[in-house]
Amino acid sequence: MPNIKSQKDRVVQAAAEQAHNKAIKTNLKTVVKKADAAIDAKAADKDATVLAAVSAIDKARAKGVIKKNTASRKISRMAKRANKNA
Repeated sequence: MPNIKSQKDRVVQAAAEQAHNKAIKTNLKTVVKKADAAIDAKAADKDATVLAAVSAIDKARAKGVIKKNTASRKISRMAKRANKNA
């Protein structure tokens, strides 16, 4: 444990940031899994779920939780699968 006050504050801030990022990533994984399931099942609401997943990926990218190229790669692969199974 740190002895310096500012470092104690940083430990608390880091824990809060970690919890925030984890919540965003967990939600992102859930939404992406739902979109993948909708694509595989050729569901009627496939387009809406894919759009929601792309939006979640973009939001995670904007908040700095995932990197720009990672977001682009995930969106590209999802769109490719969705269009292939159209």
